[in-house]
Amino acid sequence: MLRALLQIVLNGVALLIAARLVPGIHYEGSLLYLLIAGLVLGLINLIVKPIVSFFSFPLILLTLGLFYVVINGLMLYLADFFLAGLRIDGCMPAILGGLVIALFNWVLKALTPDK
Repeated sequence: MLRALLQIVLNGVALLIAARLVPGIHYEGSLLYLLIAGLVLGLINLIVKPIVSFFSFPLILLTLGLFYVVINGLMLYLADFFLAGLRIDGCMPAILGGLVIALFNWVLKALTPDK
């Protein structure tokens, strides 16, 4: 339970960092809305991303895994559809934002010890 709450907070922070770093991603809202955005992004990554990854496996294999960056961008673009305070101006900012969020999560996972 605590790990899920931490993941929601970290998704929200990663989204805020992506909005600050990538031109074309705009976030407007309070801290509570940032937590809601982290929850929505986490649910999209939990439910939709495995299905999209399964059906795009030939493209992932053909591009040696680089298509995962596009899938992360699509998941962020889908979060834009559900969140009123998040606006993404196009496909390229969505892909770059997905890359920033993935790198943020990767660095955090590398810095935290496993059980």
